[in-house]
Amino acid sequence: MTAPVHQFHRHPALPWAELRTSRQSPHCYRLHMHAEYSFGLVDAGTAQFQHPQGPQALVPGDVVLIEPGIWHACNPAQPALWSYRMLYVQAGWLHDQLGVDGLQFVQRHLRSAASTATLQWLCQALVAGDTAGWTAQLLQWLHADQLCHAHPGPVLAMGEPAVQQALQCLHQHPDTAPSVQDLAAAGGMSPSRFIRHFKAATGVTPGAYRLNLRLNGARHLLAQGMALADAAHAMGFADQAHLQRSFKAHHALTPGRYAQPQAH
Repeated sequence: MTAPVHQFHRHPALPWAELRTSRQSPHCYRLHMHAEYSFGLVDAGTAQFQHPQGPQALVPGDVVLIEPGIWHACNPAQPALWSYRMLYVQAGWLHDQLGVDGLQFVQRHLRSAASTATLQWLCQALVAGDTAGWTAQLLQWLHADQLCHAHPGPVLAMGEPAVQQALQCLHQHPDTAPSVQDLAAAGGMSPSRFIRHFKAATGVTPGAYRLNLRLNGARHLLAQGMALADAAHAMGFADQAHLQRSFKAHHALTPGRYAQPQAH
């Protein structure tokens, strides 16, 4: 049987980590952000890495490092296929391990044989269930190569006070966040002016921002075993079908497939 293009791996001994493996993928992704720290490795093909300091061309062996809340996208050089792995590590757990409130990567793109080998080991060990020493290897990599430094914590995008107010509302209550019209009115702006200022500050529209937060929340609930319908309701989606369509558009696989990771 041919392996799926996209697979997710989780291990009960490493509940703070999750691995996405994509093989010969043609899929393109919109700008998005994650709630976790993301460590990506290009296995085959080439891609374009969009991020606040980008864009950058990626080749096999390249490593990308992305903090929570950073809007980004990695897409294959059309029309070619590409293969990659993305390791997600829960932010709160990593902060506790390092005794910090937040982290900032010194650079988001590495072309280093040592970093490539370390990330390959971390990915392979998670899939194989070889969890002994996994945490120590991750922390040693971050420390020894001086890949990051302590940061006060996530900072919401700069912008008009109305945008800051809206961002706080969206992050605190993504499931019940007000409409764009209500967010604009609360900031004393017309909807069109508010959308312009919001996009200038974040790079995306308020609607895209809210949807991304809701999808991240639904993904977390599904990984914990919550039923699809319940996750859709908990994160403010109109119904289960709405979550299914949005999830597949953003992740290139169904939420049902995501919720059933590869067995170890």
